[in-house]
Amino acid sequence: QVQLVESGGGLVQAGGSLRLSCAASGRTFSQYAVGWFRQAPGKERDIVAAISRGGSSTYYSDSVKGRFTISRDNAKNTVYLHMNSLNPEDTAVYYCAARRLMFGPRIHDQTTYDYWGQGTQVTVSS
Repeated sequence: QVQLVESGGGLVQAGGSLRLSCAASGRTFSQYAVGWFRQAPGKERDIVAAISRGGSSTYYSDSVKGRFTISRDNAKNTVYLHMNSLNPEDTAVYYCAARRLMFGPRIHDQTTYDYWGQGTQVTVSS
């Protein structure tokens, strides 16, 4: 069992930055690939970024590529999402999720993730 808790969301002006954290319980966190998803009002939840168990492989959606960076510190059981050059279209609830399935196959498919956090709100003002 893995419990995930997101933090770091808030209100930021366009062009600003935020760092989200996803803290996990359990000693086997390093055995899970982790993804960040987001859901804007009235829209479906979509993947933003993902990272492999050891952190050597990453994935980014086209909408955030070059602006967001995902990283992890397995010693701290934490995955981060560094968000730069934020714009109002980035406003959403951000969720982290973990899966036993190895990084790669259907990384964007939220049904392949086993555990989810409660989400953290990010609001970008223009």
